Amino acid sequence: MCGIVGIVSTEAANQQVYDSLLLLQHRGQDSTGIATADGPTFHITKAKGQVREAFRTRDMRSLMGNMGLGHVRYATKGAAEREDEAQPFYVNAPYGIILVHNGNLTNTRELSDDLFRIDRRHVNSASDTEMLLNVLATELQGQITSLSLDPAQIFDAVTQVHERVEGSYAVISLIAGYGLLAFRDPYGIRPLILGRRVTDAGKEEWIVASESLVLENGDYEIVRDVAPGEAIFISLDGTLHSKQCARNPRLVPCSFEYVYLARPDSVMNGISVYEARLRMGDRLADTIATHMDKGDIDVVMPIPDSSRPAAMQVAQKLGIEYREGFYKNRYVGRTFIMPGQAQRKKSVRQKLNAMGTEFKGKNILIVDDSIVRGTTSKEIVEMARAAGANKVTFTSAAPPVRYPHVYGINMPSRTELIAAGRKIPEIGAELGADAMIYQEVADLRSAIIEGSDVTDLDLSCFTGEYVTGTVTPEYLDWVERTQLS
Repeated sequence: MCGIVGIVSTEAANQQVYDSLLLLQHRGQDSTGIATADGPTFHITKAKGQVREAFRTRDMRSLMGNMGLGHVRYATKGAAEREDEAQPFYVNAPYGIILVHNGNLTNTRELSDDLFRIDRRHVNSASDTEMLLNVLATELQGQITSLSLDPAQIFDAVTQVHERVEGSYAVISLIAGYGLLAFRDPYGIRPLILGRRVTDAGKEEWIVASESLVLENGDYEIVRDVAPGEAIFISLDGTLHSKQCARNPRLVPCSFEYVYLARPDSVMNGISVYEARLRMGDRLADTIATHMDKGDIDVVMPIPDSSRPAAMQVAQKLGIEYREGFYKNRYVGRTFIMPGQAQRKKSVRQKLNAMGTEFKGKNILIVDDSIVRGTTSKEIVEMARAAGANKVTFTSAAPPVRYPHVYGINMPSRTELIAAGRKIPEIGAELGADAMIYQEVADLRSAIIEGSDVTDLDLSCFTGEYVTGTVTPEYLDWVERTQLS
Protein backbone atom coordinates (compact mmCIF):
# COMPACT_ATOMS: atom_id res chain seq x y z
CA MET A 1 0.00 0.00 0.00
CA CYS A 2 1.22 3.44 -0.98
CA GLY A 3 -0.35 6.78 -1.83
CA ILE A 4 0.21 8.42 -5.22
CA VAL A 5 -0.84 11.65 -6.91
CA GLY A 6 -0.16 13.34 -10.25
CA ILE A 7 -1.08 16.87 -11.33
CA VAL A 8 -1.12 18.78 -14.62
CA SER A 9 -1.66 22.43 -13.71
CA THR A 10 -1.48 25.92 -15.19
CA GLU A 11 0.71 27.07 -12.29
CA ALA A 12 3.43 25.63 -10.06
CA ALA A 13 2.57 22.04 -9.08
CA ASN A 14 4.97 21.60 -6.14
CA GLN A 15 2.73 22.90 -3.36
CA GLN A 16 -0.30 21.14 -4.81
CA VAL A 17 1.52 17.79 -4.79
CA TYR A 18 2.82 18.41 -1.25
CA ASP A 19 -0.68 19.20 0.06
CA SER A 20 -2.04 16.09 -1.64
CA LEU A 21 0.61 13.88 -0.02
CA LEU A 22 -0.32 15.22 3.40
CA LEU A 23 -3.84 13.93 2.76
CA LEU A 24 -2.44 10.53 1.70
CA GLN A 25 -0.02 10.18 4.63
CA HIS A 26 -2.14 7.42 6.18
CA ARG A 27 -1.21 5.22 3.20
CA GLY A 28 2.51 5.18 3.93
CA GLN A 29 5.01 6.63 6.39
CA ASP A 30 8.34 5.03 5.47
CA SER A 31 9.40 7.59 2.87
CA THR A 32 8.07 10.16 0.43
CA GLY A 33 9.04 11.84 -2.81
CA ILE A 34 7.97 14.58 -5.22
CA ALA A 35 9.00 15.09 -8.85
CA THR A 36 8.09 18.00 -11.11
CA ALA A 37 8.59 18.67 -14.81
CA ASP A 38 9.68 22.12 -15.98
CA GLY A 39 9.49 21.75 -19.73
CA PRO A 40 11.88 18.89 -20.56
CA THR A 41 13.68 19.13 -17.20
CA PHE A 42 12.81 16.96 -14.18
CA HIS A 43 13.34 17.95 -10.55
CA ILE A 44 13.19 15.23 -7.86
CA THR A 45 13.31 15.30 -4.07
CA LYS A 46 12.76 12.22 -1.92
CA ALA A 47 13.63 11.22 1.62
CA LYS A 48 12.82 8.83 4.45
CA GLY A 49 10.06 9.70 6.87
CA GLN A 50 6.77 11.53 6.67
CA VAL A 51 5.85 14.41 4.38
CA ARG A 52 6.14 17.22 6.93
CA GLU A 53 9.63 16.19 7.97
CA ALA A 54 10.96 15.25 4.53
CA PHE A 55 10.66 18.50 2.56
CA ARG A 56 12.32 21.81 3.37
CA THR A 57 11.76 25.23 1.82
CA ARG A 58 14.85 24.80 -0.33
CA ASP A 59 13.43 21.50 -1.63
CA MET A 60 10.14 23.09 -2.60
CA ARG A 61 11.90 25.95 -4.36
CA SER A 62 13.86 23.46 -6.45
CA LEU A 63 10.70 21.64 -7.58
CA MET A 64 9.82 23.90 -10.49
CA GLY A 65 7.22 23.26 -13.16
CA ASN A 66 3.50 22.99 -13.69
CA MET A 67 3.38 19.20 -13.85
CA GLY A 68 4.26 16.92 -10.96
CA LEU A 69 3.69 13.71 -9.09
CA GLY A 70 4.23 12.45 -5.56
CA HIS A 71 4.39 9.30 -3.46
CA VAL A 72 4.16 8.19 0.15
CA ARG A 73 5.66 4.76 0.73
CA TYR A 74 4.76 1.80 2.85
CA ALA A 75 7.22 -0.91 1.92
CA THR A 76 5.90 -4.21 0.59
CA LYS A 77 8.91 -4.92 -1.63
CA GLY A 78 12.53 -4.15 -0.92
CA ALA A 79 13.65 -2.65 2.39
CA ALA A 80 11.79 0.07 4.26
CA GLU A 81 14.99 1.56 5.66
CA ARG A 82 16.67 2.06 2.26
CA GLU A 83 16.32 5.62 1.06
CA ASP A 84 17.34 4.66 -2.47
CA GLU A 85 14.12 2.65 -2.74
CA ALA A 86 11.95 5.69 -2.05
CA GLN A 87 9.83 6.68 -5.03
CA PRO A 88 9.67 8.20 -7.61
CA PHE A 89 12.12 6.32 -9.86
CA TYR A 90 13.70 7.76 -13.01
CA VAL A 91 15.16 6.47 -16.29
CA ASN A 92 16.69 8.74 -18.92
CA ALA A 93 15.56 6.84 -22.03
CA PRO A 94 13.43 7.09 -23.96
CA TYR A 95 12.86 10.84 -23.51
CA GLY A 96 13.14 10.63 -19.71
CA ILE A 97 10.48 8.96 -17.57
CA ILE A 98 9.62 9.35 -13.88
CA LEU A 99 7.21 6.89 -12.25
CA VAL A 100 5.39 6.17 -9.00
CA HIS A 101 3.46 2.99 -8.29
CA ASN A 102 0.99 1.70 -5.73
CA GLY A 103 0.67 -2.08 -5.66
CA ASN A 104 2.78 -5.20 -5.81
CA LEU A 105 4.07 -7.16 -8.79
CA THR A 106 3.94 -10.94 -8.44
CA ASN A 107 6.26 -11.96 -11.29
CA THR A 108 9.36 -10.02 -10.24
CA ARG A 109 11.61 -13.08 -10.58
CA GLU A 110 10.72 -13.48 -14.25
CA LEU A 111 10.87 -9.73 -14.87
CA SER A 112 14.30 -9.43 -13.29
CA ASP A 113 15.63 -12.13 -15.59
CA ASP A 114 13.96 -10.68 -18.71
CA LEU A 115 15.14 -7.14 -17.99
CA PHE A 116 18.73 -8.36 -17.78
CA ARG A 117 18.84 -11.01 -20.52
CA ILE A 118 16.41 -9.57 -23.08
CA ASP A 119 15.94 -5.85 -22.43
CA ARG A 120 19.55 -5.27 -21.32
CA ARG A 121 18.38 -2.93 -18.59
CA HIS A 122 20.02 -2.42 -15.21
CA VAL A 123 17.83 -2.30 -12.08
CA ASN A 124 19.66 -0.85 -9.10
CA SER A 125 17.34 -1.84 -6.25
CA ALA A 126 15.01 -4.58 -5.03
CA SER A 127 12.00 -2.38 -5.76
CA ASP A 128 9.36 -3.77 -8.09
CA THR A 129 8.54 -0.16 -8.99
CA GLU A 130 11.95 0.24 -10.62
CA MET A 131 11.29 -2.95 -12.56
CA LEU A 132 7.90 -1.65 -13.69
CA LEU A 133 9.47 1.63 -14.81
CA ASN A 134 12.06 -0.21 -16.89
CA VAL A 135 9.43 -2.44 -18.49
CA LEU A 136 7.44 0.67 -19.46
CA ALA A 137 10.58 2.35 -20.81
CA THR A 138 11.47 -0.73 -22.88
CA GLU A 139 7.99 -1.00 -24.37
CA LEU A 140 7.82 2.74 -25.07
CA GLN A 141 11.19 2.54 -26.82
CA GLY A 142 9.83 -0.23 -28.99
CA GLN A 143 6.93 1.94 -30.16
CA ILE A 144 9.00 4.90 -31.30
CA THR A 145 9.18 5.29 -35.08
CA SER A 146 10.26 8.96 -35.26
CA LEU A 147 11.57 11.73 -33.05
CA SER A 148 8.15 12.61 -31.69
CA LEU A 149 5.76 10.62 -29.51
CA ASP A 150 1.97 10.44 -29.80
CA PRO A 151 -0.76 9.07 -27.45
CA ALA A 152 -1.36 6.01 -29.65
CA GLN A 153 2.25 4.91 -29.20
CA ILE A 154 2.02 5.47 -25.46
CA PHE A 155 -1.14 3.37 -25.23
CA ASP A 156 0.41 0.58 -27.28
CA ALA A 157 3.32 0.55 -24.83
CA VAL A 158 0.93 0.26 -21.89
CA THR A 159 -0.79 -2.65 -23.65
CA GLN A 160 2.55 -4.44 -23.75
CA VAL A 161 3.17 -3.63 -20.08
CA HIS A 162 -0.11 -5.35 -19.22
CA GLU A 163 1.07 -8.39 -21.18
CA ARG A 164 4.38 -8.61 -19.30
CA VAL A 165 3.51 -7.57 -15.76
CA GLU A 166 1.44 -9.53 -13.22
CA GLY A 167 -0.03 -8.38 -9.92
CA SER A 168 -1.49 -5.08 -8.80
CA TYR A 169 -0.42 -1.66 -9.98
CA ALA A 170 -1.81 1.84 -10.09
CA VAL A 171 0.80 3.94 -11.90
CA ILE A 172 1.44 7.62 -12.53
CA SER A 173 4.40 8.74 -14.65
CA LEU A 174 5.79 11.84 -16.31
CA ILE A 175 7.30 11.69 -19.80
CA ALA A 176 9.73 14.57 -20.32
CA GLY A 177 8.45 17.11 -22.81
CA TYR A 178 5.16 15.30 -23.39
CA GLY A 179 2.87 14.91 -20.39
CA LEU A 180 1.48 12.72 -17.64
CA LEU A 181 0.56 9.03 -18.05
CA ALA A 182 -1.57 7.08 -15.57
CA PHE A 183 -2.82 3.51 -15.79
CA ARG A 184 -4.31 0.77 -13.66
CA ASP A 185 -3.88 -3.01 -13.68
CA PRO A 186 -6.50 -5.07 -15.58
CA TYR A 187 -8.30 -5.99 -12.33
CA GLY A 188 -8.29 -2.52 -10.78
CA ILE A 189 -7.01 -3.97 -7.53
CA ARG A 190 -5.48 -0.72 -6.34
CA PRO A 191 -7.46 2.53 -6.63
CA LEU A 192 -6.85 5.47 -8.97
CA ILE A 193 -9.25 8.40 -9.42
CA LEU A 194 -9.35 11.17 -12.03
CA GLY A 195 -10.35 14.76 -11.29
CA ARG A 196 -10.70 18.01 -13.24
CA ARG A 197 -11.08 21.71 -12.54
CA VAL A 198 -11.32 24.78 -14.75
CA THR A 199 -9.39 27.97 -13.99
CA ASP A 200 -10.88 31.46 -14.17
CA ALA A 201 -9.19 31.76 -17.56
CA GLY A 202 -11.06 28.68 -18.80
CA LYS A 203 -8.04 26.35 -18.78
CA GLU A 204 -8.42 22.72 -17.69
CA GLU A 205 -6.29 21.30 -14.86
CA TRP A 206 -6.14 17.59 -14.03
CA ILE A 207 -5.33 15.35 -11.09
CA VAL A 208 -5.08 11.59 -10.56
CA ALA A 209 -4.76 10.22 -7.04
CA SER A 210 -5.26 7.15 -4.88
CA GLU A 211 -8.26 8.54 -3.00
CA SER A 212 -11.09 10.95 -3.76
CA LEU A 213 -10.52 13.09 -0.67
CA VAL A 214 -7.43 14.53 -2.40
CA LEU A 215 -9.55 15.73 -5.30
CA GLU A 216 -12.24 17.21 -3.09
CA ASN A 217 -9.72 19.05 -0.93
CA GLY A 218 -8.20 20.65 -4.04
CA ASP A 219 -11.62 21.70 -5.38
CA TYR A 220 -11.43 19.27 -8.27
CA GLU A 221 -14.53 17.73 -9.77
CA ILE A 222 -14.40 13.95 -9.53
CA VAL A 223 -14.61 12.81 -13.14
CA ARG A 224 -14.44 9.05 -12.55
CA ASP A 225 -12.26 6.18 -11.46
CA VAL A 226 -9.59 5.15 -13.93
CA ALA A 227 -10.99 1.89 -15.31
CA PRO A 228 -9.16 -1.43 -14.85
CA GLY A 229 -6.62 -1.76 -17.66
CA GLU A 230 -7.24 1.80 -18.85
CA ALA A 231 -4.49 4.31 -19.58
CA ILE A 232 -4.92 8.08 -19.40
CA PHE A 233 -2.49 10.52 -21.00
CA ILE A 234 -2.66 14.26 -20.33
CA SER A 235 -0.51 16.40 -22.60
CA LEU A 236 1.35 19.52 -21.47
CA ASP A 237 -1.47 21.75 -22.74
CA GLY A 238 -4.05 19.87 -20.62
CA THR A 239 -5.60 17.73 -23.37
CA LEU A 240 -6.89 14.39 -22.05
CA HIS A 241 -6.55 11.15 -24.01
CA SER A 242 -7.67 7.73 -22.77
CA LYS A 243 -7.82 4.15 -24.02
CA GLN A 244 -8.58 0.68 -22.69
CA CYS A 245 -5.26 -1.16 -23.00
CA ALA A 246 -6.04 -4.58 -21.48
CA ARG A 247 -7.57 -7.52 -23.32
CA ASN A 248 -9.96 -8.76 -20.63
CA PRO A 249 -10.32 -6.08 -17.93
CA ARG A 250 -12.46 -6.85 -14.88
CA LEU A 251 -12.98 -4.70 -11.80
CA VAL A 252 -12.03 -6.62 -8.64
CA PRO A 253 -10.86 -4.02 -6.10
CA CYS A 254 -9.05 -4.88 -2.89
CA SER A 255 -11.46 -5.38 0.02
CA PHE A 256 -8.81 -4.31 2.54
CA GLU A 257 -8.97 -0.75 1.21
CA TYR A 258 -12.47 -0.52 2.67
CA VAL A 259 -11.68 -2.46 5.85
CA TYR A 260 -8.64 -0.46 6.94
CA LEU A 261 -6.39 1.27 4.43
CA ALA A 262 -8.42 4.13 2.99
CA ARG A 263 -9.64 7.19 4.84
CA PRO A 264 -13.36 7.01 5.65
CA ASP A 265 -14.08 10.26 3.79
CA SER A 266 -12.97 8.75 0.47
CA VAL A 267 -15.08 7.21 -2.28
CA MET A 268 -13.36 4.57 -4.42
CA ASN A 269 -14.90 2.59 -7.29
CA GLY A 270 -18.16 4.36 -6.50
CA ILE A 271 -18.22 3.02 -2.93
CA SER A 272 -18.11 5.29 0.13
CA VAL A 273 -15.53 3.89 2.54
CA TYR A 274 -17.44 5.29 5.54
CA GLU A 275 -20.77 3.83 4.48
CA ALA A 276 -19.14 0.46 3.76
CA ARG A 277 -17.74 0.42 7.30
CA LEU A 278 -21.16 1.25 8.73
CA ARG A 279 -22.61 -1.72 6.87
CA MET A 280 -19.78 -3.92 8.19
CA GLY A 281 -20.93 -2.96 11.68
CA ASP A 282 -24.54 -3.85 10.88
CA ARG A 283 -23.60 -7.30 9.69
CA LEU A 284 -21.13 -7.89 12.51
CA ALA A 285 -23.88 -7.04 15.01
CA ASP A 286 -26.05 -9.79 13.53
CA THR A 287 -23.21 -12.31 13.92
CA ILE A 288 -22.55 -11.19 17.50
CA ALA A 289 -26.23 -11.61 18.35
CA THR A 290 -26.15 -15.24 17.18
CA HIS A 291 -23.07 -16.11 19.25
CA MET A 292 -23.69 -14.45 22.60
CA ASP A 293 -26.31 -12.98 24.92
CA LYS A 294 -26.51 -9.18 24.63
CA GLY A 295 -27.04 -9.09 28.38
CA ASP A 296 -23.43 -10.18 28.83
CA ILE A 297 -22.17 -6.93 27.27
CA ASP A 298 -22.10 -3.65 29.20
CA VAL A 299 -20.41 -1.40 26.61
CA VAL A 300 -19.17 -1.48 23.01
CA MET A 301 -15.78 0.14 22.38
CA PRO A 302 -13.89 0.79 19.14
CA ILE A 303 -10.15 0.68 18.59
CA PRO A 304 -9.67 4.17 17.14
CA ASP A 305 -9.89 5.24 14.41
CA SER A 306 -10.78 2.99 11.50
CA SER A 307 -13.11 0.69 13.47
CA ARG A 308 -15.24 3.51 14.87
CA PRO A 309 -18.02 3.46 12.20
CA ALA A 310 -18.46 -0.32 12.57
CA ALA A 311 -18.46 -0.10 16.38
CA MET A 312 -21.10 2.63 16.36
CA GLN A 313 -23.38 0.46 14.25
CA VAL A 314 -22.78 -2.61 16.45
CA ALA A 315 -23.78 -0.63 19.52
CA GLN A 316 -26.82 0.91 17.86
CA LYS A 317 -28.11 -2.34 16.39
CA LEU A 318 -27.60 -4.33 19.60
CA GLY A 319 -28.99 -1.54 21.77
CA ILE A 320 -25.84 -1.42 23.93
CA GLU A 321 -24.09 1.68 25.22
CA TYR A 322 -21.24 2.94 23.03
CA ARG A 323 -18.19 4.28 24.87
CA GLU A 324 -14.72 5.48 23.91
CA GLY A 325 -12.35 3.71 26.28
CA PHE A 326 -9.10 4.01 24.38
CA TYR A 327 -7.44 7.36 23.84
CA LYS A 328 -5.25 7.61 20.76
CA ASN A 329 -1.99 9.52 20.47
CA ARG A 330 -2.33 10.89 16.95
CA TYR A 331 1.37 11.62 16.64
CA VAL A 332 2.30 7.93 16.39
CA GLY A 333 2.01 6.16 13.03
CA ARG A 334 -0.36 3.35 12.16
CA THR A 335 1.04 0.23 13.83
CA PHE A 336 -0.06 -2.15 11.06
CA ILE A 337 2.14 -0.47 8.48
CA MET A 338 5.24 -0.16 10.67
CA PRO A 339 8.14 -2.38 9.56
CA GLY A 340 9.15 -5.11 12.00
CA GLN A 341 7.21 -6.87 14.73
CA ALA A 342 9.22 -5.38 17.60
CA GLN A 343 8.55 -1.85 16.41
CA ARG A 344 4.82 -2.58 16.08
CA LYS A 345 4.62 -3.99 19.60
CA LYS A 346 6.41 -1.01 21.11
CA SER A 347 4.16 1.41 19.25
CA VAL A 348 0.88 -0.05 20.55
CA ARG A 349 1.42 1.35 24.05
CA GLN A 350 2.66 4.62 22.62
CA LYS A 351 -0.39 4.92 20.43
CA LEU A 352 -3.20 3.87 22.80
CA ASN A 353 -4.03 4.43 26.44
CA ALA A 354 -6.94 2.80 28.28
CA MET A 355 -9.06 5.08 30.51
CA GLY A 356 -9.74 3.11 33.69
CA THR A 357 -13.11 4.70 34.45
CA GLU A 358 -14.55 3.22 31.26
CA PHE A 359 -13.36 -0.33 32.00
CA LYS A 360 -13.53 -1.00 35.72
CA GLY A 361 -15.92 -3.86 36.52
CA LYS A 362 -17.50 -3.88 33.06
CA ASN A 363 -17.98 -6.55 30.40
CA ILE A 364 -16.40 -4.94 27.35
CA LEU A 365 -17.06 -5.75 23.70
CA ILE A 366 -14.15 -4.40 21.66
CA VAL A 367 -14.57 -3.82 17.92
CA ASP A 368 -11.50 -3.65 15.69
CA ASP A 369 -11.46 -3.26 11.91
CA SER A 370 -9.31 -6.38 11.41
CA ILE A 371 -6.73 -8.59 13.08
CA VAL A 372 -3.59 -9.38 11.11
CA ARG A 373 -0.62 -10.41 13.22
CA GLY A 374 -2.46 -10.10 16.53
CA THR A 375 0.31 -8.04 18.16
CA THR A 376 -1.85 -4.95 18.61
CA SER A 377 -4.93 -6.95 19.59
CA LYS A 378 -3.15 -8.90 22.31
CA GLU A 379 -1.74 -5.70 23.81
CA ILE A 380 -5.19 -4.11 23.74
CA VAL A 381 -6.77 -7.03 25.62
CA GLU A 382 -4.02 -6.79 28.23
CA MET A 383 -4.61 -3.03 28.54
CA ALA A 384 -8.35 -3.55 29.02
CA ARG A 385 -7.78 -6.11 31.78
CA ALA A 386 -5.19 -3.90 33.48
CA ALA A 387 -7.72 -1.06 33.42
CA GLY A 388 -10.17 -3.26 35.36
CA ALA A 389 -12.39 -4.88 32.72
CA ASN A 390 -14.41 -7.83 34.05
CA LYS A 391 -14.72 -9.65 30.70
CA VAL A 392 -13.29 -8.84 27.29
CA THR A 393 -14.98 -9.97 24.07
CA PHE A 394 -12.91 -9.13 21.01
CA THR A 395 -14.60 -8.75 17.63
CA SER A 396 -13.35 -8.01 14.14
CA ALA A 397 -15.28 -6.23 11.39
CA ALA A 398 -13.27 -8.32 8.90
CA PRO A 399 -13.00 -12.11 8.65
CA PRO A 400 -9.91 -14.00 9.88
CA VAL A 401 -6.81 -13.08 7.85
CA ARG A 402 -5.52 -16.59 7.12
CA TYR A 403 -3.52 -16.12 3.90
CA PRO A 404 -0.73 -13.86 2.65
CA HIS A 405 -1.75 -10.71 0.80
CA VAL A 406 0.42 -10.37 -2.29
CA TYR A 407 -1.19 -7.36 -3.98
CA GLY A 408 0.36 -4.51 -2.04
CA ILE A 409 -0.29 -5.06 1.66
CA ASN A 410 2.44 -6.18 4.03
CA MET A 411 1.14 -9.65 4.93
CA PRO A 412 3.73 -11.87 3.25
CA SER A 413 3.89 -14.87 5.57
CA ARG A 414 1.35 -17.25 7.04
CA THR A 415 3.63 -17.71 10.06
CA GLU A 416 3.01 -14.05 10.94
CA LEU A 417 -0.79 -14.26 10.71
CA ILE A 418 -2.45 -15.13 14.00
CA ALA A 419 -5.46 -16.72 12.26
CA ALA A 420 -3.40 -19.01 10.01
CA GLY A 421 -3.92 -22.61 11.11
CA ARG A 422 -6.05 -21.64 14.14
CA LYS A 423 -9.74 -21.99 14.86
CA ILE A 424 -11.54 -18.89 16.12
CA PRO A 425 -11.65 -19.98 19.82
CA GLU A 426 -7.91 -20.67 19.60
CA ILE A 427 -7.32 -17.17 18.28
CA GLY A 428 -9.30 -15.73 21.18
CA ALA A 429 -7.24 -17.74 23.64
CA GLU A 430 -4.03 -16.53 22.01
CA LEU A 431 -5.20 -12.95 22.40
CA GLY A 432 -6.26 -13.53 26.00
CA ALA A 433 -9.90 -12.64 25.29
CA ASP A 434 -12.89 -14.31 26.95
CA ALA A 435 -14.61 -14.63 23.56
CA MET A 436 -13.72 -13.98 19.93
CA ILE A 437 -16.12 -13.14 17.08
CA TYR A 438 -15.29 -12.44 13.44
CA GLN A 439 -17.22 -11.08 10.48
CA GLU A 440 -18.27 -13.68 7.90
CA VAL A 441 -16.63 -13.45 4.46
CA ALA A 442 -19.98 -13.25 2.65
CA ASP A 443 -21.11 -10.48 4.99
CA LEU A 444 -17.97 -8.44 4.38
CA ARG A 445 -18.38 -8.80 0.65
CA SER A 446 -22.02 -7.73 0.66
CA ALA A 447 -21.33 -4.85 3.08
CA ILE A 448 -18.76 -3.34 0.72
CA ILE A 449 -20.43 -3.76 -2.67
CA GLU A 450 -24.04 -3.05 -1.63
CA GLY A 451 -25.61 -0.36 -3.81
CA SER A 452 -22.64 -0.13 -6.19
CA ASP A 453 -21.80 -1.39 -9.67
CA VAL A 454 -18.95 -3.48 -8.25
CA THR A 455 -19.76 -7.19 -8.45
CA ASP A 456 -16.60 -8.79 -7.08
CA LEU A 457 -13.76 -8.08 -4.64
CA ASP A 458 -10.27 -9.32 -3.99
CA LEU A 459 -10.73 -11.23 -0.71
CA SER A 460 -7.57 -13.29 -1.06
CA CYS A 461 -6.19 -12.70 2.44
CA PHE A 462 -9.44 -14.13 3.84
CA THR A 463 -10.14 -16.89 1.32
CA GLY A 464 -6.80 -17.80 -0.28
CA GLU A 465 -8.31 -17.24 -3.74
CA TYR A 466 -6.06 -14.91 -5.74
CA VAL A 467 -7.85 -12.91 -8.40
CA THR A 468 -5.03 -12.72 -10.95
CA GLY A 469 -4.86 -16.52 -11.15
CA THR A 470 -1.07 -16.46 -11.28
CA VAL A 471 -0.29 -16.87 -7.57
CA THR A 472 0.91 -20.44 -7.01
CA PRO A 473 1.81 -22.32 -3.81
CA GLU A 474 5.43 -22.23 -4.97
CA TYR A 475 5.26 -18.43 -5.26
CA LEU A 476 3.75 -18.11 -1.78
CA ASP A 477 6.51 -20.30 -0.37
CA TRP A 478 9.12 -18.08 -2.05
CA VAL A 479 7.47 -14.94 -0.68
CA GLU A 480 7.52 -16.39 2.83
CA ARG A 481 11.19 -17.33 2.57
CA THR A 482 12.32 -13.97 1.23
CA GLN A 483 9.95 -11.27 2.47
CA LEU A 484 9.24 -11.56 6.18
CA SER A 485 7.93 -8.15 7.28
